[in-house]
Amino acid sequence: MSAFVPPVLKYPFFGEEHAILAGRVSEWAAALPDEAVDDHGDLDRTCRALARSLGEAGLLAAAAPRPDAGGRVRHDVRSLCLTRQILAHRSGLLDFVFALQGLGSGAIALFGSAEQRARYLAPAGEGKAMPAFALSEARSGSDVANIETSARRDGDGYVLNGQKTWISNAGLADHYVVFARTGEGAGAKGLSAFIVDAANPGLRLVERLEVVAAHPLGTIAFEDCRVDGSALVGRPGEGFKVAMATLDVFRPSVAAAAAGFARRAIDEALGWTVQRTLAGVVLADQQATQMRFADMVTETVASELLIYSAAWLRDGGADRITIEAAMAKLKATESAQVTIDSAVQLLGGKGVLKGNVCEALYREIRALRIYEGTSEIQKLLIGRKAVADARAGQAG
Repeated sequence: MSAFVPPVLKYPFFGEEHAILAGRVSEWAAALPDEAVDDHGDLDRTCRALARSLGEAGLLAAAAPRPDAGGRVRHDVRSLCLTRQILAHRSGLLDFVFALQGLGSGAIALFGSAEQRARYLAPAGEGKAMPAFALSEARSGSDVANIETSARRDGDGYVLNGQKTWISNAGLADHYVVFARTGEGAGAKGLSAFIVDAANPGLRLVERLEVVAAHPLGTIAFEDCRVDGSALVGRPGEGFKVAMATLDVFRPSVAAAAAGFARRAIDEALGWTVQRTLAGVVLADQQATQMRFADMVTETVASELLIYSAAWLRDGGADRITIEAAMAKLKATESAQVTIDSAVQLLGGKGVLKGNVCEALYREIRALRIYEGTSEIQKLLIGRKAVADARAGQAG
């Protein structure tokens, strides 16, 4: 297929290095054989192969950056978002693999010790090891403060007990960043983060979960799972801070993936309607079709501007972009759902045919409105901040 470069690069959010990166990722993705991303018969094998391919191509640097000479790790969120948008345009599974190499190692990059970074970041960045981010539980999806998995201090280590579910790369990951209750305080103040290697005998895969778009998700259990004190990421009681800071970096990239899906849907619909005739008139020349495309393109551009302005703020030194990221994810995922639905409608019966690109996109986009914070949670974050700002202004 032809290379895709996000049109948003024409806006002043980017440096020359971003244009170069986008070109590299686009050319690599376009050259990737269909069978490399479409073989879901052995999903784990396909995901591992994609991770290795991304690593060998040097394309995981934005997801799992290495420490610099001073030991610091810096995520370039614009590069992260550009890469995800391009990869999502090519394949939902390809984007998934790239994203998890980052999300699963993000907490270690941001808060890990020098030893943890040295041990885990390089293999993830080379695609030789696959990480996972184990936050969600059956009764604490968006309500992180309600986590029930416990980590009891025992000598110089901890013993973990509990279950995590909806975990991407469950049963496939080489290590998990796990959030558990250590009890330093109530609610969110009593959580800590740990690295648990997949080979730990106290870690067990309970089940794999089949979802509408083929991705490796599942439930894992910790049964008297002992880890050394060196497995702690950050300080005791900082788990909520670690989780939120990690999501702050990666949430805009979820929006970027949605924009990539939307752009692919627009391309597919345009390609079909410019050659399809209806009652002797080319479908793309009909006013109703053009008005639909106007909405699809406008919504996607609006999403991209929110995404890359949030990423630009983070890269420029903003400590937190929680609200900007929330607005980007809300707008991009909700708009992409509508855009992809419109593309399916324009393709008619072809659009719901199994194996059609738009049919696959229709399944891919749905989860993005849920994971890393549902649309409703994003609305609460945005609305609460608006109310708090109004009250602060009145008090001033």
